[in-house]
Amino acid sequence: MTLFGYRVPMMASLLVWCVLWEIVGRLELMFILPPFSDVLVAAVDLVQLPSWQSATVTTLRAFLIGMFLAIVVGIPLGMLMGRVKIADDLLGMWVNIFSSAPLSAIVPVLMILFGFGENTIIAAVFLFAIWIIVLDTRAGVRHISPSLIEMARSYGASQPALYGKIIVWAALPEILAGIRLGLIRGVKGVVIGQLLVAIVGYGALFETFSRNFRMPQFWALTIILFAFALVVSALIERAEAKVEFYAGVR
Repeated sequence: MTLFGYRVPMMASLLVWCVLWEIVGRLELMFILPPFSDVLVAAVDLVQLPSWQSATVTTLRAFLIGMFLAIVVGIPLGMLMGRVKIADDLLGMWVNIFSSAPLSAIVPVLMILFGFGENTIIAAVFLFAIWIIVLDTRAGVRHISPSLIEMARSYGASQPALYGKIIVWAALPEILAGIRLGLIRGVKGVVIGQLLVAIVGYGALFETFSRNFRMPQFWALTIILFAFALVVSALIERAEAKVEFYAGVR
């Protein structure tokens, strides 16, 4: 970003918003928005509490299991839809419906299937994350150059070798993009699952802080959650950059 001929780092915009937040909080214009400095102090105190540490373990475990299942199921399903037209015709409509549907309304139904507890949260993460992974994997597979497939077949490549050495690597940029977007949606799924169905983990903390009007702690937890999502997204984005040359090869 350039301002008055000078290059300004992108983090400068974040600092501006933090200063505005601090000003609005100090003026006490809204009781739900405490000063940003108070939020930072609350964040430091929060991470030292056993309740936060226990909630983090619970939330992270459900998130990782749900994302693992979404990746393990989503990538093969996307490849199947990208390679087999019948599978694409049969499953494409349902994948598009679930990817655009308000999944928050479906989460309470999971309670009937899985009951109260961690299984429901895992299912929520899975449902939020899998569809974008399927769609991006499908798009990557469908954009592979046919010459790569023909070359592999001309050299007598078996089906496992064709998928493992050609299709996966050629579609890897889109697969990683789908995983990155799925991770962000998975964070949303784990929080919504904990709030709507099973009041455990971060959901329990959000509920406690909001009901008792402990707004510095509420915003501190929100910032920690956002920071986690941004860090995970940045790590996947770096992995995308390292394999971007495969897109050029195609």
